[in-house]
Amino acid sequence: MTSVVENGIASPVTLADDGGFDIEQFGRESLEWITGHYDHLIIAVIVAVSVFFILSAVKRRLTKLAEQRGDDAGATSLALRVISRTGVFFLLALSIELVAGLAEAPDQLANIIDLVFFISLVFQSAIWLRAIILGLLDHRINMSGRGQAELQNARSLIRLLVTIALAVIAAVIILDNIGVNVTALVAGLGVGGIAIGLAAQGIFSDLFAALSIIFDKPFRKGDSIQFDDFDGEVEATGLKTTRLRSITGEQVIISNTNLLDKQVRNLTGLPKRRIRFPIGVTYQTTPEQLDAIPDMFRAIVEDHGYRYVRCGFIGFGDSSLNFRMEFEIFSSKWDEIFSGRHAIGLAIVSRFAAEGIEFAYPTQMNFTAAPDGTAIMPFPEHGSD
Repeated sequence: MTSVVENGIASPVTLADDGGFDIEQFGRESLEWITGHYDHLIIAVIVAVSVFFILSAVKRRLTKLAEQRGDDAGATSLALRVISRTGVFFLLALSIELVAGLAEAPDQLANIIDLVFFISLVFQSAIWLRAIILGLLDHRINMSGRGQAELQNARSLIRLLVTIALAVIAAVIILDNIGVNVTALVAGLGVGGIAIGLAAQGIFSDLFAALSIIFDKPFRKGDSIQFDDFDGEVEATGLKTTRLRSITGEQVIISNTNLLDKQVRNLTGLPKRRIRFPIGVTYQTTPEQLDAIPDMFRAIVEDHGYRYVRCGFIGFGDSSLNFRMEFEIFSSKWDEIFSGRHAIGLAIVSRFAAEGIEFAYPTQMNFTAAPDGTAIMPFPEHGSD
């Protein structure tokens, strides 16, 4: 008979000469052990049960402490929550492993006990590691302030991915330690992962972009953003797309990857918004009127309660003398900004009308000249006869 030993842990599978599991010999040795060492067995059982109940009591106490701390994000609370995830099967396997030597069990039975304990330890370690990862994620969610709905969506996905990854790792470790050649299995998982990654490259790209938006928080739900020709608010960030609401009312849906590739301007944090008014007046405007335009704009802006920044002449246009005025509205709400710009524009129109200043628009004037080059009227000065 032979037994397989891998990484220091003997396999409980004992092979007979014909290659099968010798259940008769295993049963015979176990029966002889029970009848010949019943006193050791009774002591071992009593000790194992005692250890199990002690460990269970400790676990219940620590679980109660974790519940009392609630959502406390400290390291102690996280450790208590991790310990509270300890399973009954692991506690039972640990209790039996601790007292197995007292019973002087046969080699095959001792190997089985060792293997069961090892399997329970691997899976319990995966459960503890999963609890640590999710605990750190919950801490990040609690510290995030706004955007918790998006983080909860990401938590569900991360929870699934972490669970699958840890379960696969635990299964590979266990199979490797009971003598199964896992090289081909690991290679197959690697090739399969690469194939899935290539096939779903776009999905995973948007997925990781969503996680980047959720955790890095370049913008959040309700923020006003601008990029390219878009101007509006963020409604929701999903795992593949982000939904936006433009200032004109329509909903814009864009993939997370495309959105992160753009230069996004987040206007929510601005305590004020600067408005620029380009204005052109006709060439017939007198110098005195041109010189008075900045003071007119200052008065209009300050009368409406906004902050005047600057105004001045910026150039000669084809049909206009161009000015630009800048002022600031102390608000981050687009409705207030839009209304303020509207009020200032109408006030400028009214003031120009009162001062006799005309807005320029594309015009063209033709001049007629006599043979000697002097300008002449294109029609009789007093009308036709």
